[in-house]
Amino acid sequence: MTAVIAPLSATGLRTHRDELAALLQAVVHDGSSLGFLAGLDHAAAAAWWDGLLPAVEDGSLALWVSRTGADGPIDGTVSWYRESKPNGRHRAELRKLMVHPSARGRGTARALLAHAEAGAARAGVLLLFLDTETGSGAEQFYRAAGWTEAGTIPDYATDPAGRLHPTTLFYKQLGRARG
Repeated sequence: MTAVIAPLSATGLRTHRDELAALLQAVVHDGSSLGFLAGLDHAAAAAWWDGLLPAVEDGSLALWVSRTGADGPIDGTVSWYRESKPNGRHRAELRKLMVHPSARGRGTARALLAHAEAGAARAGVLLLFLDTETGSGAEQFYRAAGWTEAGTIPDYATDPAGRLHPTTLFYKQLGRARG
């Protein structure tokens, strides 16, 4: 069954907060480096999603969710956050592309990424950027999706187990400024 991808509004975020918190917990528990440490509890995961509400409400954060089937549980998310500084309104940071461990291998991550890229282009974003753990499967995924490596930063963040890892920075140009 293919993934059904849809944008998530602030109302949807409030409605599905606990489901999203459970997704975040599962992905971190599986070892994905998303900025959280092992043992992430439901309350902390839910609070993180609650912290996104103002940005979703004001439109600076665009968020999509994936479901297996139209009525299935949320099994993935992706978002991008648009720069607010006047000299950077043309760029956005891709954030938290995650797929539930039980839903991997079905093309969900590719579908989420394609929706985020297309949504960013429609919104006038010319440049997307991200960071991901060096040597991870995600690093290879972004390369295969046409993203360009910009460099590596040593000891950038810890994985969920608390071990320091380098991060690889990537970017993707979605268009060119007219000038």
